[in-house]
Amino acid sequence: MPGEDASVVVQVAVPRPLRRTFDYAASSPGALSPGTRVRVPFAGTHVVGIVAGVGDVSPFALKEIDEVLDQTPILSSDLVDLAAWLASYYHHPIGAVYATMLPAKARRGAPAEPVSEVTWQAVEDAEASELLKRAPKQRLAYERLQQLGGVLDSELKGLGFVRRHIAALRGRGLVRARPLAPCYSAGDPRSHLRPTAAQAAAIEAISASLGSASTHLLDGVTGSGKTEVYLQVIGEVLRQGRQALVLVPEIALAPQTTARFKERFGAAATLHSAVSDAQRFDIWCKCASGAHKVLIGTRSAIFTPFADLGVIIVDEEHDGSFKQGDGLRYSARDVAVKRGRMLSIPVVLGSATPSLESLQNVRLGRYQYAALKERAGGALMPTFRLLDIRGQRLDRGLCEPLHDAMARHLAANNQVLVFLNRRGYAPALLCAKCAWRAQCDHCDAKLTYHRAHRARHQDLRREAAGQLRCHHCDWRCAAPSRCPSCGAAELTPVGTGTQRAEEALVERYPNVPLYRIDRDTTRSARRLAADLAALRSGAPAILVGTQMLAKGHHFPNVTLVAILDADSGFLSADFRGPERTAQLIIQVAGRAGRALRAGEVCIQTFDPDNANLTALISAGYGAFARNELELRAAAHMPPFAALAVIRADSETETGAATLLGEAREVIEGDEVEVLGPAPAPIARRADRHRFQLLALASRRADLRRALTRLEDAAPKAPGVRWAIDVDPVDTL
Repeated sequence: MPGEDASVVVQVAVPRPLRRTFDYAASSPGALSPGTRVRVPFAGTHVVGIVAGVGDVSPFALKEIDEVLDQTPILSSDLVDLAAWLASYYHHPIGAVYATMLPAKARRGAPAEPVSEVTWQAVEDAEASELLKRAPKQRLAYERLQQLGGVLDSELKGLGFVRRHIAALRGRGLVRARPLAPCYSAGDPRSHLRPTAAQAAAIEAISASLGSASTHLLDGVTGSGKTEVYLQVIGEVLRQGRQALVLVPEIALAPQTTARFKERFGAAATLHSAVSDAQRFDIWCKCASGAHKVLIGTRSAIFTPFADLGVIIVDEEHDGSFKQGDGLRYSARDVAVKRGRMLSIPVVLGSATPSLESLQNVRLGRYQYAALKERAGGALMPTFRLLDIRGQRLDRGLCEPLHDAMARHLAANNQVLVFLNRRGYAPALLCAKCAWRAQCDHCDAKLTYHRAHRARHQDLRREAAGQLRCHHCDWRCAAPSRCPSCGAAELTPVGTGTQRAEEALVERYPNVPLYRIDRDTTRSARRLAADLAALRSGAPAILVGTQMLAKGHHFPNVTLVAILDADSGFLSADFRGPERTAQLIIQVAGRAGRALRAGEVCIQTFDPDNANLTALISAGYGAFARNELELRAAAHMPPFAALAVIRADSETETGAATLLGEAREVIEGDEVEVLGPAPAPIARRADRHRFQLLALASRRADLRRALTRLEDAAPKAPGVRWAIDVDPVDTL
C-alpha cells in the first residue's frame, strides 16, 4: 500500500519516437485533465508533453512535473480520443502523434492565447491607377485587396501579398488597417445561386444529416457546382451557430477558395504551410474559442480544435496530397471521416474522380451518394480526341495534328492548356556515341536536364543554365559539355519536360503569350496569382504545366486541353497508377470549356487501344472505376484487402534487408500475406539503401494484430530506420 507521501501518477506522452507514456508525480492533479500540456524532465533535458491520463497513487519515487502550462486542456476530449485512435490505427508512437497534432508554438509551450486581429482594406480612390502607374506590384496588391474586400493581417503572406507593398500603399493613403474580430454571416439563402435539381438534392440530404454522424460522397463533374453545395451547407451550419472545416489538397487552391468563402460568409480563416508559426497558433486558438466559424486548410488542419464543429468538407477527396508521407503517415480524408463519427457530424467528400476506396464504401452502404453529372448553367462537357502518334515525327513532344488543333482554337481568340506531368527540359541526358546516361550520385535514378533559355515574357523566371537535377533528393550539378565516359560532344536530351515543350511552343507561336506553371517557375502564391490574373484578361494565350494546373483552377477562356503523355501512368508498376492517371486526365480535361464555350481535349498516345484509356474517354470515369474495381478484387488489392508497407533504409544494403527479414517472421501468419523484403523501386535514395515489405490481409483486424506484434517486437539494427505505412497511396 502506498504511504502518506505517495503521489498521484500522471501519464505523460513526450515528443519522442517511443511507443509508451511515462509516469510523473503531481501533487495537485486537479488541473491535469488529458490534453493538458506540461513541462517535464526527460533524459537529461526538459520537454513539453501532453497528459494522456491520470492514474492511481504510486509507492515509487517519481520525477515531479516541472510546470503545468494550460489552465484548461489545449486539446479537447475528442482530439485526445482521436490521438489514441491515430496511434493505434497507424501504429505510431503516441507522443509523436501529439507532436504532429500541435502547432510548433504549442509544442514549445507558448500560452494558448489568441491575439487581436487587424484587417487590411483598400481605400477607394479614383486616382489610384494614376498614383500607382509606376508601381505595378503595388497596383496589383491594391486591386487584389479591392477584389477580396479586405484581408486579415495573418493571411497576407498566404495570399501572396508582400508587406512592404502594403506598407507603401498605406503611406499613400490607399489602404488602411482596422482592428477587427472575424465577423461571420450565414447570408440570406434567397441571395444565393439557384441550385440545379441535383444540387438541391445533395444540399437537402447533407443538411438533413446535420447533427448526426454520416459520410456523403459528392460525385460531381468539373464545373457542376460542388462548391455551391459546400457553401449552402455551411450557411445552414452557421445559422445553427456552429463551425465548419474545409480541407483542400494544395496550398495553391487555398487563396481562391478563401476569396469565395469570404464573399459569401464575410470571413474565413486559412491554415497551410505558408502561414507562420505564430499565425497558425493564433488561428488554432481562435477556432478553439469559436471566434473563427469557417476554416479552410490543407492536410494538417484536420487536427484543429473547434468550440462546436458542425460539418467537415474534404474537397478533391481522391487527391494523394491528403496522405502524409513521413512521420505519422495519416490520411487527412480518412481522419476526417473518423473525426466526424466521433463528433456525430456529417463529413462531405467531394470529387469529380472519387477514389476507388470511397466508391467501394458507397457500394457497401457506408457512405451516402450524391451525383452532379451536368455542368452548372448549361455549360457543355468537353469532347475527347485520341491522337495516335505511332510512327509520327514529334517536335519536342508535340505532333502536327495537335498543332493544327491549337492553331484553330487560338485563331478563335481562345486559350489552350498543354499538360505534361514532367518538369524540366528532358527527363534524361544521354551520350549518342557510348550510351552514357546522367545518373544521380546519391540515388538509383536518372538526372533530369534543365536548360536555360530566354524568357518569353518578363515574368518568366530565368533558370540556371545547363543544370542536372535529381527530382528525388534534389542533388544538382552543372551539365557536362562532353560525355564524361568517352569524351564525345554528342550529348542528347531524351524525352520532353515542360521546359522543352515551352521552347517548342515559343518558336511555333511567337505572338501568343505563354505561361508555364510548374514548381520551377511558380514558387509562391503571389506568382501564381499574378499569372492567373493575366490569364483572366481573356486574350489568346497558352498555358504549359504540370498537375498544378489540374486542381480546382478556373480557366474560363480555355477551350482546348492537350495531354502530351497519357501512357506512362497506365503502365506504372504501382497498382494505383491507372487510377491516379485516369483521375489526372479527367481533372485536366475539366479545365476545357466553361460557361457556354465548348471544350475539346486532345490526348496524344502510343497505345490508342489501351482498355483503360478507351473506357475512360468513351464511357467516363465511372466506367473506368467499375472496371478497375473488378481488377482490384481479382488481384486481392485495396479496397478489397487491407494493406501496409513496412519501409526500411540504411547506409548498407544488408542492414535494411536483414531488419525487414526479422519483421517478416514477426508479422507473417495464416491470415496475413507478406511480400518481400525486396528493394524499393528506387533502391537507393540520398545515399541510403531502401527495402520494403508488403503485408496484405482480407480483414483489417488481422493486419492490425500483426502490426501490433511488430510494434511490440520493436526490431532494431545499427543505422537502420524503419516505419509502418498503413493504407499507403503508393508502393514505390
